[in-house]
Amino acid sequence: MVVNGSKKRKITHPSSSDDGPHAPVTSKRAQKDFFKNASNWNLEQDYESRPRKGKKNERENSRLPIKSQDGRLELLKDLDPDDDAASIKSDAEWLEGRDDEIESGSEEAVESEEAAEVPEAQKILEAQEELAKAAMALNENPEENIADLKTLANISQSKIPVIRMLALMTQMTVYKDIIPGYRIRPQSEEARKEKLSKEVRNTRQFEQSLVAGYQAYVKELAHCARSETTPVRGGQSLSSVAVTCACSLITSVPHFNFRSDILAILVGKLGRRKIDQDTAKVLQSLETLFRDDEEGRASFDAVSLIAKMIRAKEFAVHESVLNLFLHLRLLSEFSGKASQDTAEQQRTSKSKKKREFRTKRLRKAMKEQKSLDKDMSLADALVSHEERERMQSETLKLVFATYFRILKQRSPHLMGAVLEGLAKYSHLINQDFFGDLLEALKDLIRHSDEDAEQGPADKEAAEVEEGEDTVRNLSREALLCTVTAYALLAGQDAHNSRNDLHLDLSFFTTHLFRSLLPLSVQPCLENARLSASSAASKINVQTTTVLLLRSLTGILLPNYNIRQVPPLRLAAFTKQLMTAALQLPEKSSQAILALLNDVAHTHGKKINSLWNTEERKGNGQYNALSDSVEGSNPFATTVWEGELLRKHFSPKVREGVKVLENGMSR
Repeated sequence: MVVNGSKKRKITHPSSSDDGPHAPVTSKRAQKDFFKNASNWNLEQDYESRPRKGKKNERENSRLPIKSQDGRLELLKDLDPDDDAASIKSDAEWLEGRDDEIESGSEEAVESEEAAEVPEAQKILEAQEELAKAAMALNENPEENIADLKTLANISQSKIPVIRMLALMTQMTVYKDIIPGYRIRPQSEEARKEKLSKEVRNTRQFEQSLVAGYQAYVKELAHCARSETTPVRGGQSLSSVAVTCACSLITSVPHFNFRSDILAILVGKLGRRKIDQDTAKVLQSLETLFRDDEEGRASFDAVSLIAKMIRAKEFAVHESVLNLFLHLRLLSEFSGKASQDTAEQQRTSKSKKKREFRTKRLRKAMKEQKSLDKDMSLADALVSHEERERMQSETLKLVFATYFRILKQRSPHLMGAVLEGLAKYSHLINQDFFGDLLEALKDLIRHSDEDAEQGPADKEAAEVEEGEDTVRNLSREALLCTVTAYALLAGQDAHNSRNDLHLDLSFFTTHLFRSLLPLSVQPCLENARLSASSAASKINVQTTTVLLLRSLTGILLPNYNIRQVPPLRLAAFTKQLMTAALQLPEKSSQAILALLNDVAHTHGKKINSLWNTEERKGNGQYNALSDSVEGSNPFATTVWEGELLRKHFSPKVREGVKVLENGMSR
């Protein structure tokens, strides 16, 4: 029924269900349910939901309590509504335009509270889970999940050092797995405009994303390696972790992009006079790089950076940096013999293989294709061989330029490494430089003699560097110069043209002859020269006795003219060595006697008169302290030291003397 355009609604009870307090009771069952559910009634909630009637003029005080200065809560009562409205209006005016500031301040407060609530251990655990999830996705399908590289990079920007370390190590492992076996070239504008298939386009997008992410990662490594951070409790520092990642990348993927940037990180750690843990890692990784590099490009980049760093540091580097050059594969041929068993297996497999029927046209086409493939492989091998030789020759120029600068500078703590390198690569040095190089070696020996004559007054100046335990060994430097000089002569055909080249090694021979007796009384002849990195590299650690034997072998038993050694030189050195064997330690005496046995086996007739006095004619007097080999007059004396060596306390020395005398009596 409609009255005055409006519907009249039937007013019912607010609760018509059986569960409410006003439900009609029509049966005993309903009555039981009434009393049973009475305990579950929420009378207060029902009362709260009822509408309330009040006076329009009365207003409820809706103000919140305030906190006074002394910390008590106070309720504002009996306020004038006009004042209330005025205050609300003024607050609205005061808050105009400041809504954004209030919201931002509240958000910052919430974030700070959340950051304060989450502990650091929880953050590390969450970061580990995110890193593991992203790394697994990249390893499963790198092309589809390439966007996870940004996730790893964002995690590495955390302010917690442990999370940054974990992110750097995770990125290093992921890049090692997904980097292809070739170098990615930058994409030109013309290539971008080309119409490509979907697969090629996806591959190029993946490559460009990979290069961009890898470049950002290398920059992050460089930044972390330069930063001086304190080690985490019970672990490594962020700088050490960055160096470890760079070392792993340069040994695993040296062919990929930004190799020079990684090498710059590593070489930057080598410019120190002391060897620490990070420097040892860098040295080991560069040694591995030099040994495994067959093309020579990576080695050339590393050597050029090392040479620049040495010049910038004014040769104030550790000798282990120069010892890296001894691991280079300079102008070495990579030839190997095939296994005979493998060849026989291939023959049997070919003979047992079932012969397929081919038409004459097919056989002709296969023959042409086989010859074409052979020509292409030979061309590729020739190009790669020429490219490798070119890179290695450029590397060799840098190495020798560094060596010659150090020789000119006369850096005492680097002389051993330089002479060791010159002796190893002597067969690669141009003969035109032999004269200048020998003069430089002579100057080194003269300066070492002058420093030795100054005595212990300049001991502090002879030390390598403040804080190092090694002291300059002048006799060792002189022996290294002699070894290098004879290695230069024996390494090439320089001995055949030494008259044309004006090469004279008599200075080195005379100096060694005069040094034999002083060397025999040194107490550190058999002590190996150990440094911070020598135990691992096994370079320049030979004892003084070994260097002495190498020098004597080059003088008495040269490979190029072993039959042309003068008898006077052989007799003078034999007599001097027998005298020195009386003072030498046990092992050194055994080594000297073994060398003399080789000399007796090769030149027995030339020095036999030192033991048999009946068949010789001698004039004058023997002078063991002569300034020249010829002036000592060795045939005017006998080898009487053998009688004393027969009573030596060492059985091996006594046996060596008997073998020597038996060989001379034949």
